[in-house]
Amino acid sequence: MKRRRIEFLFVLILAISLYIVFSSDYGFGMKVFFSMIYGVIIFITIFSLMLENRSAQATLLWMYVLLFIPVLGYLFYLYSGQLYLKGYLFYNKRKNDREEWESVVRKNPSPDLSSFQDNQLNFAKFAEKVSFTKMNTNSKTTILRNGEETFTDIKNQLLKAEKYIHLEYYIFRSDRLGKEIIKILIEKANAGIEVLFIFDAAGSIQLSNEDIKSMQASGIKIHPFLPLKYGFFNQKFNFRNHRKIIIIDGKVGFVGGLNVGIEYIGEDPKFGFWRDTHMRLEGQAVYTLHTVFLLDWEYVSGQRLLEEHPPMNSEKNDIEDGTVQVVASGPDTLQGIMSDLYYVMMSSAKQSIWIATPYFVPNEAIRTALRIAASKGIEVRIMVPEQNDGFLTQYATRSYFAELLRCGVEIYSYKKGFMHQKIIIIDGNLASLGTANMDMRSFHLNFEVNVFMVGTSSIRDLVSHYEDDMKDSVRIMPVEYYKRGLINRTKESFARLFSGVL
Repeated sequence: MKRRRIEFLFVLILAISLYIVFSSDYGFGMKVFFSMIYGVIIFITIFSLMLENRSAQATLLWMYVLLFIPVLGYLFYLYSGQLYLKGYLFYNKRKNDREEWESVVRKNPSPDLSSFQDNQLNFAKFAEKVSFTKMNTNSKTTILRNGEETFTDIKNQLLKAEKYIHLEYYIFRSDRLGKEIIKILIEKANAGIEVLFIFDAAGSIQLSNEDIKSMQASGIKIHPFLPLKYGFFNQKFNFRNHRKIIIIDGKVGFVGGLNVGIEYIGEDPKFGFWRDTHMRLEGQAVYTLHTVFLLDWEYVSGQRLLEEHPPMNSEKNDIEDGTVQVVASGPDTLQGIMSDLYYVMMSSAKQSIWIATPYFVPNEAIRTALRIAASKGIEVRIMVPEQNDGFLTQYATRSYFAELLRCGVEIYSYKKGFMHQKIIIIDGNLASLGTANMDMRSFHLNFEVNVFMVGTSSIRDLVSHYEDDMKDSVRIMPVEYYKRGLINRTKESFARLFSGVL
């Protein structure tokens, strides 16, 4: 906190210096003095930047920003160029969570992976090593397609709750859908069922104070994740909780791409039809997903509840369906873990890589994996929405098409509505579904959670749904794309400059 205040004091000094030098009536000596102060602050900042040993390109880029964009460049650097600060911003949570995960892993036996194919086995070994979570075979995954199917199931399961309901959302709005779910939560809380609720302070800004107070009055314990009023001076508002989790009685869990708002059921005219994918979990995987929630709850409330929720009996049961692994990522885990998992998935492909993502801003490793796979003759398909929900995300996504199209990657534009699902399917037998987009925010800034599946029946559903989505998509042909005008190319190049924070 002290460091951040000093940096904002520097912003003020820079602004004052700039005003005195260029807009005031002070004498030449005074202007020289404040010019030197300005130069010293910029020199100290650049020197500190060099000591971080980033890539040469990144270091030079931020040097240019600091040198040639007065004051605003320094301010932009504080909030975009210093995102490495997560190293100490979340040090305590990361340390505590790792100790908790190690304890959880010891309670769960390792599954039998002898039947895995080579690509599945390679991924499974890597995923267990870097994520501190185990794959398990005593789980069932059910794919929920779009909002109507998802929220119908969620509401039905909420009504069945007998002990507790724990939920965590990035976006939770006080609109018609949000109020329907809030009503159920209040009814359950009034019936003596424990309800714990985490909402992201930025994403759920449209969750009204009136609804929050109504829930609290009924006995619901509710906490914001990283409140904005505390985040301005320590940069925490850059890091958002993008997870969408519901746990009911430790038996059923929900996770996926759908937040709570009417746009997610296609009732917002701005977006129209909303294509998304969610998942219902049953069995042992629910415990891992629940652990993600409980560690977040401990962070926002200070209340430690993990010991009160032991894992399920590890004996075989009748819901066994392939192998499932729940993996959390974000500033509270190893840096870039989700990006690494995606890379290993893609590198393991022998036949096909199918991707559906609303935001496609991949890092160099992901682009390399896709280019190499396509060059080897592996079928690589990327599906993105025709129209995105922001200028920068729209054109930054398109800026990566050219290099991939040249290597034979197939890119499809989904035209039926806005596509928000986050899906990766490898060879039809390895898949990922969750909250993480294929962009830098999901890889490095946001708190995310994904479910990785091997040999589950739900993968067949994902394949079938992807094939259906292909019917509502148009392939972007290289020749046509290369003919796009200078204006579009300029927009793409400009948007790509911000890819590090998209």
